[in-house]
Amino acid sequence: MRLKPVSVVSFLVLLLFHFLARGDGQFIYNGFAGAQLDLDGMAVVEPDGKLALTNITSQLKGSAFHPTPLRFHEPATNGTVARSFSATFVFAIVTDLVTVGGNGLAFFLAPTKNLSMASPSQFLGLFNPENNGNASNHVFAVELDTILNPEFRDINSNHVGVDVNGLASVVAEPAGYYDDGTGDFKNLTLIGGDAMQVWVDYDGRSKVLNVTLAPVEAPRPKKPLISITIDLSPVLNGTAYVGLSSSTGPFRTRHYVLGWSFALDGAAPLLDYSNLPKPARIGDSKRRSKARDVILPVATPILALVVVAGVSLLVWRRLRYAELREEWEVEFGPHRFAYKDLYRATGGFDGEQLLGVGGFGRVYKGVLRVSKKEVAVKILMSHDGAKQGMKQFVAEVVSLGRLRHRNIVQLLGYCRRKGELLLVYEYMPNGSLDNWLYDRNAPPLSWAQRLSAIRGVASGLLYLHEDWEKVVVHRDIKASNVLLDGDMNARLGDFGLAKLYDRGTDPQTTSVVGTMGYLAPELACTRRVTPATDVFAFGSFVLEVACGRRPIEHGTVDDNRLVLADWVLERWHNGDVTDTADPRLCGTYDVEEAAAVLRLGLVCSHPTPAARPSIRQVVQYLDGDMPMPEPAPTYRSFTARASMHNAEGNESYVASYPLSSATSVGASSVLSGR
Repeated sequence: MRLKPVSVVSFLVLLLFHFLARGDGQFIYNGFAGAQLDLDGMAVVEPDGKLALTNITSQLKGSAFHPTPLRFHEPATNGTVARSFSATFVFAIVTDLVTVGGNGLAFFLAPTKNLSMASPSQFLGLFNPENNGNASNHVFAVELDTILNPEFRDINSNHVGVDVNGLASVVAEPAGYYDDGTGDFKNLTLIGGDAMQVWVDYDGRSKVLNVTLAPVEAPRPKKPLISITIDLSPVLNGTAYVGLSSSTGPFRTRHYVLGWSFALDGAAPLLDYSNLPKPARIGDSKRRSKARDVILPVATPILALVVVAGVSLLVWRRLRYAELREEWEVEFGPHRFAYKDLYRATGGFDGEQLLGVGGFGRVYKGVLRVSKKEVAVKILMSHDGAKQGMKQFVAEVVSLGRLRHRNIVQLLGYCRRKGELLLVYEYMPNGSLDNWLYDRNAPPLSWAQRLSAIRGVASGLLYLHEDWEKVVVHRDIKASNVLLDGDMNARLGDFGLAKLYDRGTDPQTTSVVGTMGYLAPELACTRRVTPATDVFAFGSFVLEVACGRRPIEHGTVDDNRLVLADWVLERWHNGDVTDTADPRLCGTYDVEEAAAVLRLGLVCSHPTPAARPSIRQVVQYLDGDMPMPEPAPTYRSFTARASMHNAEGNESYVASYPLSSATSVGASSVLSGR
């Protein structure tokens, strides 16, 4: 049967598309209508051909893969060499806000298309807190990052970075390009909504990687934004998938890709700008276009238009600073901050003022205009919106604002706006203890400073558990929530999860929240937060500070996790417990003092609540007023005992493992400094 001419043409077009999109080591997508991409998460191809990696849904991720894996290595006399490759794509990031978006997007090469374990927000849908930085990831990425994340040592909230196996960039530069004529650097705003083009070129022989950024349709700059010598052979040592990934945080942002091409051992095919879809814009463009066609040519309504603009400005300002106030908040008036004051204090919550990001929100530095007081503003997203639940939560916040102790960060007040709850704390200039323990660029803390921090947190907890008018259970004791003031004094902060109850009453059941490694095992059964659960977390904190390691570490030995308490306990049984002290101390510590502190951490992190000391006893141990206890010699594994406790749902075995008070008073007096 003879084919009709139109059928032949259609067949040739489809064959050409197939060749370009699935050829050996090369593909090109001028728009994505009909493209055979593998999409995951929020990623969709819109009707006009735009690839939308994300929509305005918060805390989710989206990714797109070219479906065919490519071979990125070639044999060499001494192993393998990563092949040369070239990629280019056009993107646009559209945000509802002017100064902040979230959280950027990345071009990447990965050995698998399964990114189900990756986290959204600052992890860009590529990694998670456990595997970030692991050499076993075999992931190379170029990130277009629009949020400053101190934990990844980001240079600012608008940069391009080269990532290998994690999000702490090997090299990063502010977003922009170099003018060919003058050589001047021109800044580009990634979240401006404008289409931009990225070129990524790697020479496998010279091991030179170039990354270039420019406005779309502008000539490719001769000087790349980033040029670095890097050997990708250990990373790209097999087949890999070529992909694009993005994620959202708390801010409404859309990440679009308009065109994309790639080639192995050659230049990426040129994109046809005339066939690329247009980036989306915020607002109803049709309505604005009609307004221009009808109103602007008419001279007489100019005055009315000015009036409308003025009213709109006033309405916009009111919405910008709009707060949520209800009648029941009148009694909390003195503790409530105006959103406008906090907005101005933080420079509009500018990314440059971002102090840190956690699972429950972001923290910004600010300076109150009237008092000139430095504050830290934490934004909690999507808290329980029920009226009764919010009223109880705010009441607890205001109660916590009455806490006064030298080792507790003062909670100054709160503000409510739409789905956000803002907590205002006094500012601690030396940041979190977590950064001093794990940032290799920071000077190591001395043993005296670590011991002072342990004493300070214990003193603050004693005030919360026994000396204040109510019992306060913090529920999130860890190094990142211990802040250091200007004199390096430790203060316990972040009371966003704290629970209060009257003395003499039983704590109510609640949801289990907190951080793995610090959560007491009985919470899985009882769901009751008590001072004993804080003591368990304090024990993990003591070991963390003394050893310079997190309570749970993944991939440390044959990709198995290391439980810090078990490791220290094993060394204690072997008689070399002080060998677990942080290597960054270089042995500059008192051996008896270190051994006593490590034993205290083991005793406090006992999996059975009844076997843990009270926080008052802990303070007495540290002050030398009581001899330091230690685990019984027959005790072997904290993990095993915790598992037994959860399985049996009782504490019948506690009597078989009593605490011993064999430690001499001399060792305790070393801790007290007496």
